[in-house]
Amino acid sequence: MIDETMFEAEEKMDKAIEVAKEDFAGIRTGRANAGMFNKLLVDYYGAPTPLQQLASFNIPEARTVLISPFDKSSMALIEKTIRDSDLGVNPSNDGNAIRIVLPALTAERRKEYVKLAKHKAEEGRVTVRNIRRKAKDALEKLSKDGEVGEDDVARAEKELDALTKKHVDLIDQLLAGKEQELLEV
Repeated sequence: MIDETMFEAEEKMDKAIEVAKEDFAGIRTGRANAGMFNKLLVDYYGAPTPLQQLASFNIPEARTVLISPFDKSSMALIEKTIRDSDLGVNPSNDGNAIRIVLPALTAERRKEYVKLAKHKAEEGRVTVRNIRRKAKDALEKLSKDGEVGEDDVARAEKELDALTKKHVDLIDQLLAGKEQELLEV
């Protein structure tokens, strides 16, 4: 029972790390990357469809993204979705592909993105801590019900604390890397 609880907690914490990585990838830096468009959904034939499923992405230069839709009829929808997003970019359509030139980030905008990254990191930390709390409650319930001994629960709680610290530290490392990337001119 203890092993199941620990395994489930670790699995959920790993998923929280993946979500944090995706959130950080979605924050724009000075360089273009396809991860910026991960969260965008295009209303394609009445169904919200991820942009990655509708087009291929090419990065010909550091601040340019070239999006080539698989279906040319979806070009206007893709362009509108990008324009309406919170990326702050203005796509241009040449009939075959959508070109996005990312403006250089101002110092003020970089600071806003760092603040956003810190917020996303805190959300990740809170998620990991909530998972820890639920696992700890489950362990205490096992002990209370007499299914396992108190020594086993105490040992598992120490393991759980170490696991939590490892995942929180990983989120902090991701944040430090993203901050460095954002502040790099």
